[in-house]
Amino acid sequence: MAERLKLYQRVAQEIEQRIGSGQYAAGSRLPAERDFAEQFQVSRPTIREAMIALEIRQLVEVRHGSGVYVAEEIPADRTPAELDVGAFELIEARIMFEGEAAALAATVMSDEEVARVGEILERMEALDPATAEELVLDRQFHMAIAEGTQSSLVAQTVEHLWDLREQSPLCRHMFEQARQVGINPRPDEHRRVYDALVQRDPEQTRSAMRAHLMRVSEDLLAVTELQLIEKAKQEIGEKRRRIRA
Repeated sequence: MAERLKLYQRVAQEIEQRIGSGQYAAGSRLPAERDFAEQFQVSRPTIREAMIALEIRQLVEVRHGSGVYVAEEIPADRTPAELDVGAFELIEARIMFEGEAAALAATVMSDEEVARVGEILERMEALDPATAEELVLDRQFHMAIAEGTQSSLVAQTVEHLWDLREQSPLCRHMFEQARQVGINPRPDEHRRVYDALVQRDPEQTRSAMRAHLMRVSEDLLAVTELQLIEKAKQEIGEKRRRIRA
């Protein structure tokens, strides 16, 4: 039985076929993200993941401040690279699993396990942003809560989702873009999750965890816009310097 393609892969495959057939000629500008979303009846994050996948495979080029263009030279080897999952797809799964895991943990964690989550959080809060250790502590925080459910299957599932975040080329690419523009783990959001755990309130813990992960998704959506704005400013500055010269 053939492996079922993920949604962003199906979109990327269709766009690649249109490029191959000449519908989108080399060097031509692709339709806007909003137009593609309407054509394929999918969300903007799905289109964005598809474009990043095509960019990684050197089939399209993002020209900041202008749009996405078909590459002038299409690679001879067009064998699809295995990109695993995209960041938005991953976060959707994390919202579902980690939200419920947090709610369960709030009802069954021991005082010692809750205290360990607090210790990890305090170490996270004491660090400067954008450090490698902060990312390690971020994972430890979420895993401590998953392990606190007293279910090895829940903990293994959450651990697998974190492994995907670190191993998937597409996912890594998107989170690296976020870090480059200063988007990093937010200790204050983790603090709200921890406070709800301390209160043993499953509804509040679920809500705080889901809100935190939804904010991560919103941050990733903002990454492209931030990069476009910054690049446009750089290009304008360069043009002004040439004119003055």
